[in-house]
Amino acid sequence: MLRQLPKPTDPNVIVGIDTADDAGVYKLSDEVALIQTVDFFTPMVDDPYTFGQIAAANSLSDVYAMGGKPLTALNIVGFPLGCLDGQVLADILSGGYNKVSEAGAVIVGGHTVEDKEPKYGLSVTGVIHPSKVWTNAGAKPGDHLVLTKALGTGILVTAAKADMFLHGFAVAIESMKALNKKAAEVLRGFEVHACTDITGFGLLGHLSEMASASRVQVSVSSQALPLLPEAAEAAGMGLIPGGAYNNREYLSKVVFDEHVPENIRDICFDPQTSGGLLASLPPEQAEAAVSALRSAGIACAVIIGQVKGEGEGEIHVY
Repeated sequence: MLRQLPKPTDPNVIVGIDTADDAGVYKLSDEVALIQTVDFFTPMVDDPYTFGQIAAANSLSDVYAMGGKPLTALNIVGFPLGCLDGQVLADILSGGYNKVSEAGAVIVGGHTVEDKEPKYGLSVTGVIHPSKVWTNAGAKPGDHLVLTKALGTGILVTAAKADMFLHGFAVAIESMKALNKKAAEVLRGFEVHACTDITGFGLLGHLSEMASASRVQVSVSSQALPLLPEAAEAAGMGLIPGGAYNNREYLSKVVFDEHVPENIRDICFDPQTSGGLLASLPPEQAEAAVSALRSAGIACAVIIGQVKGEGEGEIHVY
């Protein structure tokens, strides 16, 4: 459907819709470019304040994935006024305010519509130097792939709906609430060739976009993947969200070695909420980047694979 839309022709558009990147980037001057992004969704937790935190962290993440700094945000709200108390909405917005403030940005307004179920997110504007923009299109042969958060949020949210694996779900909530601010700050000290964040299309979906945009092929070590507690067990019991099946069906350029277990394959396709950054760095810098990330408190940071060479977005999971 999006292919029917004309591509932007303004020469100041540094990043548009061509490569399915995380945000748009518009050059204002030789020193400043604007980053613009928007995201919103329905609740995955019962507590409205926590939902607001997660939704805001997820929306802010796209600015960090471009290497930028968020400045302002606008609330986007759908809310069933006749069904839920207004305090629920106030708590959602308070949670969002909390995370935007933590990011060093400010909420300057928003828009609300009445809807059958709650929806919340942000339109975020950030800034970056035009020459320092990270895109998903710069991965180079030989690069190593660094992931900064553990996988399995979608599966654990599904499990929690059945009151199962609640310890893993509690850890997943903390992961989803965590900003990618510190990870981005650390990675700015290294030569990041490409970057994206892992959200609804899952690890392999967003890696596929990076590999396709960069015209490369990549390999991923299934044993290196950081997993949230109990995610593998929940996946093994078939507690898989519908989005994972959609991701699996769409991604035709993924090949798994026979020994990769089915539950790990499911986690690779699992749609993440407010997932980590995935960065492509030169091999001589990747280990140092992981060490720096861990020293900054990002304990899950790990090298998960590498860029094997030129290609058309092929992914090999071994």
